[in-house]
Amino acid sequence: MRKIGLIGGMSYEGSAVYYRELNRGINQRLGGLHSAQILLHSVDFQTIVDKQKAGEWAQAGSQLAEVAQSLENAGADCVMICAVTMHLVADAVMAATSLPFIHIVDVVADRLKLVGHKKPLLIATRYTMENGFYPARMQNHGIDVLVPDSAGRSQIHDIIFNELSLGIVRDESRAVLLSLIEQAKAEGADSVIFGCTEICLILESDKLALPGFDSTAIHIEAGINFALGS
Repeated sequence: MRKIGLIGGMSYEGSAVYYRELNRGINQRLGGLHSAQILLHSVDFQTIVDKQKAGEWAQAGSQLAEVAQSLENAGADCVMICAVTMHLVADAVMAATSLPFIHIVDVVADRLKLVGHKKPLLIATRYTMENGFYPARMQNHGIDVLVPDSAGRSQIHDIIFNELSLGIVRDESRAVLLSLIEQAKAEGADSVIFGCTEICLILESDKLALPGFDSTAIHIEAGINFALGS
């Protein structure tokens, strides 16, 4: 079994999902008391958030690049970032090591193409929805990403940072997200991407007005496949 290197802590709630589900998936595949071989380097999220707010993405990239190097030095066989937004600095992370990097946007795009969806709504942090890196990489796969309007983006961003990242799940916030999905469906969206690690804490992908694709679950499955060489 190959060893998975995780860059985590952004947030710790999301990283806990990665740790639990990677182990659960390996156990389901292999049975017995098998579990995943994982190296997790969890950063202090506040240091990352401060750089995000200041627009210091190059510095954030350098920080995560150093983490990737530490994982490689510790014996990891691949690198995964346990946060969608921080894939904005994925190029810096990939350049820092010789390890395979499992990119969350690519594996989600592969899943969408497999089932024929080409116009998903993206629910994510403001950085992911507004920076352009996510839609641009999806466009390379022939997929056109939709995002909510400015007010909707602000609502989603606040729910992620002020609630879900702290383990707080509110019914009122779920209703906001469901309403945005209904609106997107009316505007022509054919699916919805959970584009933030914590969205799975509040929404269930099979109970929406549109087919839901949990990018965290898809990313984790790709990690399991890598670990088992499948």
